[in-house]
Amino acid sequence: MSTESDKQARFERLAGQYAIDLYRYAMWICGNDALAKDLVQETFLRAWKALDKLKDSGAVKSWLITILRREYARTFERKVPKFSDIDHVVVEEEQELPPEDQTEIRLLRQGIASLAPKYREPLLMQVVMGFSCQEIADELGISKSAVMTQLFRAREQLKLKLQKDGVTGKVHELF
Repeated sequence: MSTESDKQARFERLAGQYAIDLYRYAMWICGNDALAKDLVQETFLRAWKALDKLKDSGAVKSWLITILRREYARTFERKVPKFSDIDHVVVEEEQELPPEDQTEIRLLRQGIASLAPKYREPLLMQVVMGFSCQEIADELGISKSAVMTQLFRAREQLKLKLQKDGVTGKVHELF
């Protein structure tokens, strides 16, 4: 049994290590800065309450993503959130990019957002969160081969959309 100070230190390490990734993932799934921050805050609140129950430290990332996804689902149970267009969300580091790179990133985000959830979610889990195919399969409750198929189709659909939009630069390095 850990002491309160041990629990606090463990939680602070966990929060420091995953806060940015959780926010990035939350932003992708909800497209709203305030809601994304709320989701991360609720995720950490629930994680704090259940921290003593977490036995496998290697599963922390999946555990936190599961909490975040469930929190996001709960937002629909409580109320219908007001969404803002993801194109209007400014990520500070983009301001340092040249205009042509900003355009490509905007088109990439629009392309990803236009994918069906079946393809968008595994792609975001892999690209944004760095999950392996097996971790995605475990998280979504599908087979690893289904994940690989969905990732392949997501990339193909995205590639076609970007080609149609005339994007040819650094974005294609993702494929």
